[in-house]
Amino acid sequence: MTTSRRPVTKPRTAEMFPGPGFRLGACTTRVDRDLVVGMADFDTPAISDLLNRLYTMSADIRPMTTSNRVAGAACTVKVFPGDNLMVHKALDVAHPGDIVVVDASSSTMTAVLGDLVATKARHRGIAGFVVDGLIRDLPGILALGDFPVFARGTTPIGPLHRGPGEINGAVSVGGIVVHPGDLIVADPNGVVVVPQSDVAGIFNRLRTRAAEERDYVAAVAAGNFSNDWVDALLAEADVHIPKAGPGVDHE
Repeated sequence: MTTSRRPVTKPRTAEMFPGPGFRLGACTTRVDRDLVVGMADFDTPAISDLLNRLYTMSADIRPMTTSNRVAGAACTVKVFPGDNLMVHKALDVAHPGDIVVVDASSSTMTAVLGDLVATKARHRGIAGFVVDGLIRDLPGILALGDFPVFARGTTPIGPLHRGPGEINGAVSVGGIVVHPGDLIVADPNGVVVVPQSDVAGIFNRLRTRAAEERDYVAAVAAGNFSNDWVDALLAEADVHIPKAGPGVDHE
């Protein structure tokens, strides 16, 4: 006697669907290239100051490579933790000079790129990567010599290539929301994000402030400075200031 069996089917809960999670967008507006070049002349601390310290990524995202200064417009990628299908597709979408910014949800499951993706990206003229997650094949990336990659760390575990993922939507990377086209500036100090609409204004203020900063730095280097401003703030808080120590004159 034979018993009929119902066919084994895949649970529908595991299916993927078009729409949210499988979207490719275009970065329709871009920062003027001269502004990108100009902003690259300034260190991230100076930029962060003028952004009121609100647009700096977590210090856990740090340079993985010896080539560790880069500026460019963000091509944003959101991936499912452990997957990098859309990182590969971003190589076709990003413009030359862009920085691919990958939201991997800070996952430590797998790397989201390695030396092959980095090599392909450099051939496409992509300026570098900022990854809220891990990378792998670091010796191969270092062998490129001039390709900046910022990430949380490394692992030998490679990613899957299934999706879902999105390109050129808003992402959260290192605690900062990044929109496609925002300006990314990264150096040994860390990574800052300048909203696209603010780039021109921040650049003009940086140039204006640069001369004042040079004068102040030169004065400090020569030993010509005063901490009277500290005493003024303490006095406002009714903090008792004891007698000055050696070499400090409080009258």
